[in-house]
Amino acid sequence: MPPFNVSTPQKFKQNGKMTEEDEMFLTMEVNDLKELEEKAKAAKFKTQVVWRNVGLYVLLQTGATIGLYQLFFTAKWLSVAWVIILWMVSGVGITAGPHRLWSHKSYKAKTPLKIILMFMNCVAFQNDVIEWSRDHRCHHKWTDTDADPHNINRGFFFAHMGWLLCKKHPLVREKGATLDMSDLTSEPVLAFQRNFGYKPYDVAIKATESMLTTLTAWGEGGHNYHHTFPQDYRTSEMLGVFNFSRLFIDFFAKIGWAYDLKTVDEKTIQRQMGRQLERLKEEEKKNSRAA
Repeated sequence: MPPFNVSTPQKFKQNGKMTEEDEMFLTMEVNDLKELEEKAKAAKFKTQVVWRNVGLYVLLQTGATIGLYQLFFTAKWLSVAWVIILWMVSGVGITAGPHRLWSHKSYKAKTPLKIILMFMNCVAFQNDVIEWSRDHRCHHKWTDTDADPHNINRGFFFAHMGWLLCKKHPLVREKGATLDMSDLTSEPVLAFQRNFGYKPYDVAIKATESMLTTLTAWGEGGHNYHHTFPQDYRTSEMLGVFNFSRLFIDFFAKIGWAYDLKTVDEKTIQRQMGRQLERLKEEEKKNSRAA
């Protein structure tokens, strides 16, 4: 296998073609790496422990130790089988979900599989999919630098779990804010993991997108979309097959009883979403400076 050359993006083909999106998640920036190395030499950074996280992990490890004893001496075989199942579910939930599907886009999945992986990820107790994927993209793009959330140069314990017990290095926040995460923030399935809704169209208002509401309220879950584009009869981009009100109107439009259906063109929607991404990046930069 030839050595990896950081100056040349790795290329993977999808149906015989390589896309810019695929490259974005795999390419390390040589200039960035050199700049980060220089910053690391000059900067004085003091690790700040998050004692709340330390307390939670002490409880977690204590519970695991007790569970290990029970596994061998007191647990019934059904309990042992259940533990093994949960271990497999949580492990695959991370590796096949936020890692291979959402961080690297190494394969595509249909909505039912995405929903299954999202819930499997929850079992692992490793943050939401978007946060996990953002940190992992940082890890690949700025490997072994201070912008790598679990930088191995800070020691084995830090890279294994210590990074979860302290505040992130300022460069992790700074560089993380530059990553384009719109492919995930616009993913309807992940809405459950962002405060029961997300705001791809206007981050300044409280109205959010909710797939749960779409499923239970005849397609009315696109609240953020509706407030941004109030005249669009669809009220949402997500899950057209479950937007019963839209299907109802579409049916009568087919037979001519409804007409002049107002919609917003795709370019306008994408442009609006792009503006929100820029706003989020600016907010993240302000927060990182304040921290």
